[in-house]
This record gives sequence, C-alpha cells and structure tokens, in this order.
Amino acid sequence: MAEARQQSRTVNWDEEIELLARALPPDLARALHERIHPSELLEIVLDLGREPEARVPGREVLLADHPVSASDLEHVANNVGQFGDDNRAGIERTLHRVSAIRNRSGRIVGLTMRVGRAVTGTGEISRDIVISGQSILLLGRPGIGKTTMLRECARLLADELRKRVVIVDTSNEIGGDGDIPHPGIGRARRMQVKTPLLQHAVMIEAVENHMPEVIVIDEIGTELEAAAARTIAERGVQLIATAHGQTLENLLVNPTLNDLLGGIQSVTLSDEEARRRGTQKS
Repeated sequence: MAEARQQSRTVNWDEEIELLARALPPDLARALHERIHPSELLEIVLDLGREPEARVPGREVLLADHPVSASDLEHVANNVGQFGDDNRAGIERTLHRVSAIRNRSGRIVGLTMRVGRAVTGTGEISRDIVISGQSILLLGRPGIGKTTMLRECARLLADELRKRVVIVDTSNEIGGDGDIPHPGIGRARRMQVKTPLLQHAVMIEAVENHMPEVIVIDEIGTELEAAAARTIAERGVQLIATAHGQTLENLLVNPTLNDLLGGIQSVTLSDEEARRRGTQKS
C-alpha cells in the first residue's frame, strides 16, 4: 500500500484531473493524490455522513476514515460552476461533471464528481457512418462512453471534414463548463441551454438561426426532444444524438422516444391475415 501511494505521488497528474482535485477539501485532495492513479479515476462520491470514496474500475477507494461534513460539501460547491436546474455543474474549460443530491429543503447532501475526458480516436470505429451524412443515434447505459463518442464525432466532422457543426449542450457535458468550449470539440460551435426544459426549443433554434450541416445533441429524453430531432432530420440536417437504452427494442417500447425510430402505427388486420400470422387483429 505504501509503495502504491509513493508511485501515485510521483505520477504527473493531468491538468484537468488536477483541477477536479483542487475542488476538494485539502485533506481529501491529498488522499486522492496518494491513493489513486489519475488515469484510473472515474468519479468521486461525497455523501453527507458517509466516508468519501473515489471510484476506479472494479472497486472503490476510501479517501478518509471520517464522514463527509456539510462544510466539505459546501467547499466543493463553492469551487465548481453554478448548479443548473438539472442539479449539474462543471469546472470551467474541463469536461468534468458535478451532480448534486439535495434534501427536501434544497440543501446539498451529496455530490457525484464524474471525470470527463476527451479521447481522440474513439470515433474511428464509426467513421464511415459519420462521414456518410446519415443521422446517427447512439444507445447505451449511463457511463458507457456515449458522450465521449459524441464529442469525437463533432470534432471529426468540424475539423477534418470542415462541416458546420452545432452542438446543443444542455448540461455543458459535451463542450465543458464556461463560455469558451473545450478544445476536445474542435471547431464545432456550441449552444448552451438555459434549462433542460428548453432543450427541444434550442435544437430548433440552432437549425433556424445558424445554418448547421450537423446538429449534435446528448441525452434525448422527452417527447418534445424526440419530435424536434425528427423535425431536424426531415429538414436535411445530419443529426447525431444519444439516448439511454440497450437495444432498439428498448426504444420501440418506450412511448416517449420511439418517434426517433419513426414511431409505431397501429393497423387492423383482416380475420384471415390475423389467422395466418397467428396474431390479434389489432
């Protein structure tokens, strides 16, 4: 254990990961440097009254043997960006996401500090589809890397193909926090969204006002957003988006999002056709 701590001290921490560490109270920041290799860090979890922990692939590492206090949470909240209506904040010009858990009176009682990384080259696996001009929907469970892939697709289209790319960035997770986007999105432009409830309106605004060839959007989750996505695609603009789900079947049975696949229509079969198919008439 002592050897692992010594190795961690000698590792050169990436500047963006270091900015995340600096948002922590000093004792937790020291423990993070001593116990965690920066390339393995996935997220830091701080819950009021529980020991703070850092999560790395396959395990959790305690950062202290004393519980998190209200002052610890306040320290972090004061050292990151402003929390939005979706209880998410960031650190300026980084891709990290800080999400808050609040009690019934609105006070923060928990924080999840998720590490964001721009990984160049992740879009190569889908390069042929991306450059074809077809709209793309990326499905997967949370934390699997959809946003990382989305960011790389935006950079690929904007930098290498010189297309007009506009990112609708509701939680500042694609382009990072602050008014100047993270260099990970290349020359793509980024539109921020005041509140998640307005995401669908900003999607349409992007098409009408900024003449994009490509619209990039993360986490389509409401019926209005699905309808806006379909409208964008019908206007001849390439759409690259993500949604939560494992398979297309998951999306088809989701009444809110199945419009992304064209929707489901009910039909009535004749008695003979229903018997032939072995199904009900409608």
